[in-house]
Amino acid sequence: MRASFTKMEGCGNDYLFVDAVDAPFPVERAPELARRWSDRHFGVGADGLILLAADPSHAARMLMWNADGSRGAMCGNGLRCLARFAVDRGRVRARAFTVATDAGPRAVELLDGGRVRAAMGDVRCAAPRDVAVGDALVRLVPGDAGNPHAVVFVPDVERADVSAVGRALQSHAAFPDGVNVEFVQVLGPDRLRQRTFERGSGETLACGTGAAVAVAAARAAGNIRGDVAHVELRGGTLTVVGTGPSLAIEGPARTVFTGEIELA
Repeated sequence: MRASFTKMEGCGNDYLFVDAVDAPFPVERAPELARRWSDRHFGVGADGLILLAADPSHAARMLMWNADGSRGAMCGNGLRCLARFAVDRGRVRARAFTVATDAGPRAVELLDGGRVRAAMGDVRCAAPRDVAVGDALVRLVPGDAGNPHAVVFVPDVERADVSAVGRALQSHAAFPDGVNVEFVQVLGPDRLRQRTFERGSGETLACGTGAAVAVAAARAAGNIRGDVAHVELRGGTLTVVGTGPSLAIEGPARTVFTGEIELA
């Protein structure tokens, strides 16, 4: 038995998309398939697996699993790509519609130039706190955008120990369910540079929800002004719109290739 898939990416955040609206898909096997298919050596290679499913109250539903097979409630770049996937597949005919996610309904809109906007809902940040990581204290800002985040401001993201700190926080008592860790450098009053260690996937080229949380944290610290901010990621730049708590992200979303893979 084989499944058709489409590989898409938004600022380098790549996922395998499967249209499960009409064709049957073994959802109970999704964790296993996400692990196998996401492997960059023995599978297709991706940051995870996303299903496009029907929903009785919204235009579509997004179901997602990270590269390690864990279930994800929200993914900003995945949501943006899903919006384009749903329209390209003819499942939705409008350019603006609502997608049901495990974190709640999210509005999406296809813009000109291959860009897609996705609402992140209410993005919230708590007060900064110091967390012990090994022998060091790391000052971070806990945040939430439908999934957990921790923002660490650094003078230079290229020198940040993303892997070690990000990995250590996945098993930290402060984050029992794991956490997406954003390492953020302030470049100006409307611009940030960011690297992200995502729970379930490791360091990725982009994180949409993380970009929204980073902007919210930077705005709370007085580093960002205005209602538009640009976040430079390793795979491209996302624009975060709004003053909060409700924020949206805008950026490219494109198809890389389509294919078939064995369910085995």
